[in-house]
Amino acid sequence: MVEKADYEKLGLMMGLEIHQQLNTSKKLFCPCECELTDKKPDYRVLRYLRPTQSELGKIDRAAFEESRRKLTFLYDTYSQHTCLVEADDEPPHPLNPEALEIGLIIASLLNMQVVDEFHTMRKQVIDGSNTGGFQRTGLVATNGYMDTPYGRVVIENLCLEEDAARRMGQRKGNMEFRLDRLGIPLLEITTDPSIKLPEQVREVAYQIGQVLRSTKVKRGLGTIRQDLNISIREGARVEIKGVQDLDSMPILVENEVKRQLNLLKIREELHNREAEIEGEIYDLTDLLRETESKIVSKALKKGGKVLAIKLIGFRGLIGKELQPNRRFGTELAGYAKKMGVAGIFHTDELPAYGITQEEVVKVNEFLGVSEEDAFIMVADESDKARNALEEVQHRAKIAMEGVPEETRKALEDANTEYLRPLPTASRMYVETDIPVQVISQEHLEHVKANLPELPEEKKGRIIEEYGLSEDLASQLVRQDKVGQFEKIVVECEVEPTTVASLLAYTLKELRREGLEVGNLTDNHILGTFQLLSAGKISKDAVSDILVGVLKEKSSPEEAAKNLNLIMLSNEKVAEIIREIVSSHEKMIKERKMGAMGSLMGMAMKELKGKADGKLVNKFLKEEIQKYL
Repeated sequence: MVEKADYEKLGLMMGLEIHQQLNTSKKLFCPCECELTDKKPDYRVLRYLRPTQSELGKIDRAAFEESRRKLTFLYDTYSQHTCLVEADDEPPHPLNPEALEIGLIIASLLNMQVVDEFHTMRKQVIDGSNTGGFQRTGLVATNGYMDTPYGRVVIENLCLEEDAARRMGQRKGNMEFRLDRLGIPLLEITTDPSIKLPEQVREVAYQIGQVLRSTKVKRGLGTIRQDLNISIREGARVEIKGVQDLDSMPILVENEVKRQLNLLKIREELHNREAEIEGEIYDLTDLLRETESKIVSKALKKGGKVLAIKLIGFRGLIGKELQPNRRFGTELAGYAKKMGVAGIFHTDELPAYGITQEEVVKVNEFLGVSEEDAFIMVADESDKARNALEEVQHRAKIAMEGVPEETRKALEDANTEYLRPLPTASRMYVETDIPVQVISQEHLEHVKANLPELPEEKKGRIIEEYGLSEDLASQLVRQDKVGQFEKIVVECEVEPTTVASLLAYTLKELRREGLEVGNLTDNHILGTFQLLSAGKISKDAVSDILVGVLKEKSSPEEAAKNLNLIMLSNEKVAEIIREIVSSHEKMIKERKMGAMGSLMGMAMKELKGKADGKLVNKFLKEEIQKYL
């Protein structure tokens, strides 16, 4: 693990991009619902996408690489969730003013300078996630800031844009997408690269997330996505997409730093060896036609070829570990796979995969490979294999220079894999179908005068108003349950700490026990506390009733009746207490009031949550006194 001082020496710099879906009544440029669906599509649309030159006459490098894959794109469309706008068969409708309003609120909460006019731009994207080959986006605000325990972080930009289509997989040469998500309003918030420590990036992401949650944003899996830009001195800026787990962020940063440091070591070693990358691609098809390797044989039976390249001075380095369980060969394979092949064979891992030592010797002799040289081999359709090896040659040449600028995907193990080159400024151009939206100073002042509470303000208020502990208040804020808490306390007039404890901790415990707590609605919880408020159940029965609601799929009152948890009358409770005390007269005379604890346990066990603990305590004391 790299120490704090080492990160400073390495010149670690990080910036965040946070993408948050807004909870609006319609999409950004059409009246369709902002909800996802898993229904069978009403119809499908087929598209081909190609890169175009920007106004500067340049083609974006990321778009160009995607075009080399020669993919076709198939889109699922729905009459309720999509229209001709998403299919790119109709011009966009005017900008959704509700989405812009939410953007202005969040910009103000982040101390940002709002623009006078909102201009919609087109950002070229040809990975298939947008039917038109571009994403509509616009700048809302710039130059804000956020104070953190590690110091102030600058919020560079806040943009309002349309979310992309959902990628559903690849089948029969088609990349398949679902258009229900395309067009949902999305805010993109970017910080400057002033984040210096792995722990700090998690804190910044958390604090921005809390600001977002104070407004009308969507909640749940996939509604917020974090991307991380990271670089070190002598390394390169790398954008890591799709960081879902905030707690894994520090580990992900550490692993990326390791990757870049190891790539720099590989560069140094390649220079020492005077390494080279030959431009020729060799055909090994006849040489390996009789191989027992199932992978190679399968490709040859389909009319494919076995092609190879020679990397002078690379032997031993292809198998070098860059991140935990990921090697330099994995990086090379990542570039090859973008051209559609399943993977590569390389010197540092052979013989393997059915390729024998004898066949390795034959390949070495055919290519003229020396002890310090390596070869990379691909078995697939001729064009695919050639394109894949050209990409490997390209990546191997970059290794001579050091760390490439890339867009990478975050993996569950806190490692990353190659997605595409970093995009350039050549992908932006003006959207002429959307009129400019003027943002008046008067309207902005109105927004600032009616801002929602920030998380810290909310925590301080509920501590003061409801007498909650710092811990309970923090948990309610962090879990975004303050609104639910206040609704229950106000409507039911029950003890605040009881409600807060259930929302903050009891529900977590039920989830750990394997219960589907997500199926509990706000009305289920509110209804349970209404029973408590009406004196129909005891405080101790609340969690049992919620368990009953989940298991029986019933209402709180039905669960209380089925579980026999409806409160007994005071008379019945007093009768049960008299029976317990009278049957333990000897113990009471021996231990006097010391018998209270044992008798209380017996009483609560007998009553099974059908009586209030304070009432039971009162009745017990009264009955015990009669025997003293």
